[in-house]
This record gives sequence, structure tokens and C-alpha cells, in this order.
Amino acid sequence: MTKKFLTAFSKPMLLAVSAALLASCSTGGQKADTKFIARDVNTLYNAAKERLDNKNYAVAAALFDEVERQHPFSPWSRRAQLMSAFSYYLDNKYDESIRSASRFLSIHPGNKDAPYAYYLIALCHYERIGDVTRDQKTTSNALAALGEVQRRYPNTRYAADAGLKIDLVRDHLAGKEMEIGRFYQRRSLWLASVIRFREVVDKFDTTMHTPEALYRLTESYLALGVLDEAKRASAVLGSNYPASEWYEKAFELMQKHAPKA
Repeated sequence: MTKKFLTAFSKPMLLAVSAALLASCSTGGQKADTKFIARDVNTLYNAAKERLDNKNYAVAAALFDEVERQHPFSPWSRRAQLMSAFSYYLDNKYDESIRSASRFLSIHPGNKDAPYAYYLIALCHYERIGDVTRDQKTTSNALAALGEVQRRYPNTRYAADAGLKIDLVRDHLAGKEMEIGRFYQRRSLWLASVIRFREVVDKFDTTMHTPEALYRLTESYLALGVLDEAKRASAVLGSNYPASEWYEKAFELMQKHAPKA
């Protein structure tokens, strides 16, 4: 999943907050080379800022790390930790970004920029979500990290965007369950398919996959000969999604299996 998958809200927000962090300590237009030699904090920070502005993210991250290493007790060090995390994020080095943001939080847990750090960590997990045919551990990590943002900072713009992404992540996880359930159906492993489709109905009922899951449950229960459960799944489908194409299919299917008078 690439950064183009981000909502239009999140990336400008990150850039705006990062620009504020940069501007808060920017003094002068000193030039600096990228050799990691001892330099005053102003020179180092501005060199990192220049590289970030020029989209040289790898060097920018390294220079921000140097600010923290060479001047650990400077106020600039705190800001440099976050800007290092942001630079790594833009360079698609998500593990490094998470480490930088996590280090910031461990040292400055109550800082005013802590919401930004938590949100950046969540985005790093979110960016690595793969397609539904792959292992979903990263997806689960993204869901947990986004939920943490909502839990800790419910009234922030970060929480609002996290909520949008949580909906997408939940839809993604439901899609994975649907794919596995259909796989079992194709092999006539009806009980296994029921378990997967029930997972969608019970845990991801607000996603776009729920109507199909209820139809697939109807199919699977009928194949197992459990008519009452098939009726129940079909009835829930008709009650909640009466205009759905899946309800039309379920209705036709139940008509075929209705007891003969």
C-alpha cells in the first residue's frame, strides 16, 4: 500500500505539523555539508531542514539523528527526533520511523507533540498493509495503532483521520475473511466456510462485505443441511439489506430449498 492510499486529509496534516516543528527552531540560512562531524546545533538542524525541503529524505533523517546525538540536551533534540521519524516515513523506512517516534514518546510522553508521534507510528503500520491474499499481521498492527490514537486523543484531528482509516482497515480484514471463506466453499469445506463468514457478520458488520457474508452463510448452511440457520441468515440479510443483490440471490436460493407442501 503506497502513500497515494492515504486520505487527502492525513498527508497535508502531517506536512503542516512537520513544517511547524521545523520553523520553530529555524534560525538563519547557514549552509552545511552532510559529513557527520561535530557542528553547532543551528547548523545541523538547518542542514537537515534543507535536505528535507529538497526531498533528500535519507540524508535529512541522518542529520536530524545527528542533532539528537551531538546535542542531546538541546531543545532542538526533541524536535529533531520527530523530524527524523517524519523523514524516515517519507523515505518509506517505516521501522526506522517507528523507532524514532517511539523513542520520542519514551523520553517525552507528555509532550504537546505526542499525538503527532502516535499518529505517525499508526501511519507507518497503515502504509504497509498488503493485499488480502497476504498475512494480515501488519493490518492488525495498523488497526491497533490507529485505535490507540483515537483512545488517547479523541478530540484531535489525528483521531478524526484515524477513524476514517480504521473503517478502511476493518474493511480490509473483512475482505481477507471473505477470501478464505470462499476458498473453503470452493472445496466444499462448509463448516470452515461458516466460521469465516460468521466472523465477518459478527466482527465486521459495518463493512461492505456483510451482505455477501450473509448470503454465503445461507449457501453454506444449506449445504450442511441446517435449514433453520440458513433461514435465519437469509432473514437477517433481507431485514438489513432488502435492496441488495445478495438478498435477491438468497431469496431465490431459499425458494429452491423450501419444503414441498
